[in-house]
Amino acid sequence: MEGQSRITNNLRVIQHAWHFWHALVFGVEVPCSGLVITCFTP
Repeated sequence: MEGQSRITNNLRVIQHAWHFWHALVFGVEVPCSGLVITCFTP
């Protein structure tokens, strides 16, 4: 039972890290894409 809970806990940590990474990438990508569009439009 100990090993099972450890696996579940690891999956939970991975899931949180995945959500954090997506939020970070999305949070950086949106302002940067706006900046790129602003730079390339006359």
